[in-house]
Amino acid sequence: MFFGLHKTKDKTTLIEASSALPGRDHPAFPIPTRHAVLGTPIQPPFPVGLETATFALGCFWGAERLFWETDGVYSTAVGYTGGFTPNPTYEEVCSGRTGHAEAVLVVFDPVKVSYEALLRIFFEAHDPTQGMRQGNDIGTQYRSALYYAGDEQRHIAEATRDAYDEALRRAGREATTTEIAPAGPFYYAEEYHQQYLHKVPNGYCGLAGTGVSCPVPPARSSVGS
Repeated sequence: MFFGLHKTKDKTTLIEASSALPGRDHPAFPIPTRHAVLGTPIQPPFPVGLETATFALGCFWGAERLFWETDGVYSTAVGYTGGFTPNPTYEEVCSGRTGHAEAVLVVFDPVKVSYEALLRIFFEAHDPTQGMRQGNDIGTQYRSALYYAGDEQRHIAEATRDAYDEALRRAGREATTTEIAPAGPFYYAEEYHQQYLHKVPNGYCGLAGTGVSCPVPPARSSVGS
C-alpha cells in the first residue's frame, strides 16, 4: 500500500522484541462494531459454533474482500498481529518497528466452509514465496503468514503448505516462505481500513497469485472445498 517505498534493510528484517515500539494499553482509535458489508459484529463474542482463522497475505485491503465474499464467512476484520507492540497504529506498523503483519481475521461457519477451503483461497490469492513483501509492497508487515487457532488448524495449515510447496516445485517455482505460528492478540486496524474496498471500490489492491493451484489435503476437505 506504500507502492514500494519501504526498501531499506530494516523494513525487511523482523525486529526483536527488545527493540519494538512500546505501544499502549488501549486502542488509540475507536473500533467499529459492525461489518460494513455483512452487517455482522467484527468483534467477539461471536455466535456459538463459529470458528476464527487469521491470514496475512500482503496488503489487507484486497485480502479482506476475498474472504467476506466467500460463502460461509460470517464476518471479517483487518488488523495487526504476529508482532510485539500492543495496540499499534497503522503508521507504527508501517515503520517496521512493531513486528506485526497486516492480517485478516475471518469468522466462519465450518458447516458451510472448511478451513481447508479458506487456506486454498489464501495460498492462491497471493505469492507466498516472496519473503517480506508482496509485489511492490515491501516490508515485514506484508509477509505471508498463517496464525492458527489450535492444533487442528496447525496440522491442516502445515499439511496444506507442504502440499502447495510440492505443487510450486513441480511448476518450477520456489517453495513458500509462509510463517505458521499460533494466533496471538489481534489488534484491530483503524476504521477506514475496515472493509476498505467496499468503501473505496476502485481502491488499491496489490494481490497477485502464482497461478499454481493449491491442493487440499483430505483431512476435512469435504465441506466447502
